[in-house]
Amino acid sequence: MTAILRIVGAQFGVGLLVTLAAFLIAGRVAAGSALLGSLVCALPNAVLGLRIAAAGSSGDARKMLYATYVAVGLKLLLTAALFAAVFMLVRPLAAGWLFAGFIVTQAVMWAAPALAGDDPVSSGEGRHADGPAAR
Repeated sequence: MTAILRIVGAQFGVGLLVTLAAFLIAGRVAAGSALLGSLVCALPNAVLGLRIAAAGSSGDARKMLYATYVAVGLKLLLTAALFAAVFMLVRPLAAGWLFAGFIVTQAVMWAAPALAGDDPVSSGEGRHADGPAAR
């Protein structure tokens, strides 16, 4: 669970940095758009992480796999709904900054293995046949 919190926290932090950069470079509309793009990315990822963490606490691999599939589907639907809502409801909108916020926030996932650290839940320790729990 702590790995999930670190990753989502890093996404929110990067989103705030992109928002600040957008404000300094292009102004208030750009900053608002970048912030919305970051939120469109980070909020569904938070939902995904929390659902997977909740399923992982049971220890049943089949339940966790099923929960992961459901959570990924929910994440995709939520991301699409948030993008649709932003495009329908927000005026003025700097679309380039919206997508920049989304993409930069999503890029945090490239650092996810480093952010996950030694958390046994995220690394899968104790769940493999050759892991410490099997001995």
